[in-house]
Amino acid sequence: MLFSWLKETIKRSVILASLLVLIISQLNAKSPKPMGKVLGVADLEKEMPSYFKNSFLDFREDAEEAGAADKHMLVFADLKGCPYCAKMLKDNFETSEKEGGNLEFIKTNFDSIQLNIKGSREIAFNETTEVPENKLAEALQVRFTPTLLFMNADNEVVARVNGYRSPRELKQILNFVHEKAYESTDFPTYRQEHLTDTVYTFLDHENLSEMTDFQKGIKADKPLAIIFEDKTCDECDRFHKEVLGLPETKIILKQFNFVRLDALSDKEIIDPEGNKTTAGAWLKKEGISYRPTMMFYSEGKQIEKLTGLLKSFHFQQLASFVANKKYNEYPTWSEYGDEYSGDILKTGKDIDIWK
Repeated sequence: MLFSWLKETIKRSVILASLLVLIISQLNAKSPKPMGKVLGVADLEKEMPSYFKNSFLDFREDAEEAGAADKHMLVFADLKGCPYCAKMLKDNFETSEKEGGNLEFIKTNFDSIQLNIKGSREIAFNETTEVPENKLAEALQVRFTPTLLFMNADNEVVARVNGYRSPRELKQILNFVHEKAYESTDFPTYRQEHLTDTVYTFLDHENLSEMTDFQKGIKADKPLAIIFEDKTCDECDRFHKEVLGLPETKIILKQFNFVRLDALSDKEIIDPEGNKTTAGAWLKKEGISYRPTMMFYSEGKQIEKLTGLLKSFHFQQLASFVANKKYNEYPTWSEYGDEYSGDILKTGKDIDIWK
């Protein structure tokens, strides 16, 4: 009897354990996965240099005061939490020239003012425009952060920078403005004349293909991604290794005709409008000086231009925006960000926007 009782007890225990496992598994199946987290966001309020001008936000007066001191006004357009802004400030505005930054040159030759592109402070821009920061950012077509606007004494924008620049690259723009070279030339020409040292050797990429006729190329079945590089590009090596070389990026780029052009080459190509030109002349026509620049085309039209530093997460978001034709749903690739990141976070995966 004891044996029968023990046997029956064990049997019941096994059944109860099986039921418990089943119940737990069903509960787990019904409970949603925890949302992933967004990492890499910077606290920009702690990053803003103390020497930035405490402006009354009348840009006419600020520009006039800067001009009277033989300076230019520098408007640093940012967004709270933007890691690209924090890096730009740290590398250029807070690091001494002896340590590779531009701190002293900026303090000596520019009056720097912060503009929050989502802010609500009222700014008097000129005689006819007095609007909140966010509306002024829209009027000035600020789409990337950071964006730097350089103003002369007449409160005119004489140069702009869209996105992060290394100290070496930014110094050329600072010199261009300080010397008032904008009165006689454009910055792409100035950069090519003054930045000539070799810092980059072209790296191969398995997705690259050849193309010279881009009028035909933009009408192909696949979208087109063109990268412009040259030997003076100090961000190209990093961009290949940290962004283009990632398996996830390669998968996305398989959806494109991916072409590289040497911005310093005199090789003849045909641009999307059918003009015979060169890569450098094409960039100059577009007003682009940054390397590496990328242009994205789909369905016969240009969708977006990459003219500043992007880390892997944001680059993959941009490429997905074009490849999946999300431009038919969203005005810009950045406005597609909530959907793109939301789909990833729902799976429980974290997103590091600074990788």
